[in-house]
Parts: sequence; C-alpha cells; structure tokens
Amino acid sequence: MSSDPASIESLHVLYQSDDYIIVDKHWDIRIDSKMWYEKQTVQMQLQHHFPLLADPSTYYGFRFCHQLDFSTSGALCVALNKAAAGRAYRYFKDRTVTKAYLALLRGWVKIEKQTLDFAIGKNTMEGKTHMMCTEGTEGCENPKPCQTELIVLEYGVYDGDPVTKVLLQPLTGRTHQLRVHCSAIGHPIVGDFTYSLGADDSPYRMMLHAYFLHIPLEPQHLLVTAGDPFVPAVDPKWVSQRLLRTLNATIESILEQRKTKEKEREVAKKEEERKNKSKQPRIEEQSEEQRRACQEWLSEWARD
Repeated sequence: MSSDPASIESLHVLYQSDDYIIVDKHWDIRIDSKMWYEKQTVQMQLQHHFPLLADPSTYYGFRFCHQLDFSTSGALCVALNKAAAGRAYRYFKDRTVTKAYLALLRGWVKIEKQTLDFAIGKNTMEGKTHMMCTEGTEGCENPKPCQTELIVLEYGVYDGDPVTKVLLQPLTGRTHQLRVHCSAIGHPIVGDFTYSLGADDSPYRMMLHAYFLHIPLEPQHLLVTAGDPFVPAVDPKWVSQRLLRTLNATIESILEQRKTKEKEREVAKKEEERKNKSKQPRIEEQSEEQRRACQEWLSEWARD
C-alpha cells in the first residue's frame, strides 16, 4: 500500500483460489457504483485484471462478500461463484468471521484495552444524513447495539500531533461503526473528514486499514493479512515513540481467543445433541404407554 492515488492498474491480490479472490483495497476508491461518472472502482479493477472471471449474471460481475468504506483500505473478499458467496455469507451472518483493523487515532488513548459499547443509528439532522450517530445524540434514529474491541499498539505523533496506533476488532457490523465509536470516545481517526465535520483535511487519506481477515471455511480456513500501511516507510509523518505490544503478538492472541470460543461452541453443541438424544427414548416410551392406554380404552368401550 503506497501513498499514490488509486488507478485501474493498482490492484494488489492477497489470495486467489477457484472460489475467492482477496484484494488489498486501495484507500479512496469505491467497491462498486451504478454512477456513470465513477471511472475507478474495485469492480472495474477486477474486470480489467480478471475479465474471464466476471459473472455476467450479476450486476457488477463480481460478488463482494462484505463491505469496506470508500476511505478504508485493506483486505476485501470477493466470491467467484454463487455457491462460494453463499458459504461466505453464512459465516459473516453467524459472526464467526474475525476482522481486525489498524487505525491512527487523534490524541493518546489512555485505556490500553477497552470495549467500545455505543448503539449506533442513522443521523437525521439536516446536512448529516450521510452520517451515523450514537444513541442519545440529537436526530439519532433507530440505534442498534454495537461493540468494538480496542487495543493500543503504539503511541506516537503524526505531523507533530499526538496520535495512538490501535487495533480495532468489530464484534458487530454497523455502517461506519469504527469511525463513530472512535469519535465517541474523543479520539477520531486521523484524516476522517466526515466525522471531524471537515476539520481533519490535511492527511492524504483516512488512517483506517482492514489488516486481518479470517473466515473459518471448511475444510480449509481462509486467513489473510494486508500489510501495515502506517509505517514511516509509507508515510514519514507518522513517528512511533513508544511500543506497547507488537502487531503479530496481538493478532496471535486474537486467534487463540477465537479458537477457545470455537471449542466452547463445539462443546455446547455436543452437549445439546446429547441432551436431545437422551430425551428421545423417553418420548418414545411415553408414546408407547399412550398407545397401550388408548388400546385398553378402546377395548373397554367395545365391550360396553
């Protein structure tokens, strides 16, 4: 990922199989668009690089398994057929997909590990209908529960101003969730023009990147990382001053937690199956008793 603007040519493929392509989406490019004036989208990049893989039965030619904002870069999964799209959709729907984002936040976040728990709804205020908002703010319509895990990685400065490098793990999937949650705790994402109300316009991009994606497909899990763009080699305005924990160790910890949860779900599933099996004989025995009682009643009725 570079600081150069996106182009049709600049498509970085992280993973490819017969069923899926995962690309490292560029910042400031839409996934798809029905607008004639949109000359650059991920869909157009895919059609340019993989014209034979496009599916003419779909509107865009490719099936995107999830969404990334226009300003967000990073790992984006694309299904190459209807069956693959259906399989991936079930994992996203069941919330068994693990996603983790890197971000630079304004200011120094004091609490190193925290769960951001703010319900998010549609902003109905004039001039802000393209935005989301937290429950309790004026004009917030139909807020829904949302949770984000935040882990501080490094403290530093960006262009001389204090910033914090964090890893964000969305536990729900609401529109603009990460951007709204970070803004709600007083640490908006660097370069977020929308949620700074146009004030944070000096960085060349919004500093939010989909770094890690894990889909527990069977028989082979799909796991990819999209390289960290928030390093001095890409943007020398970012200078790290204190490292709290490494990115690799943090991701490994998240994976271990995911494995533990999967084992717990498997144990719970087997216990439920065991309970259901133990109930089944009793139901059959009861049904047999009911049949015998019914037969005796019929016999007595016939004698009467």
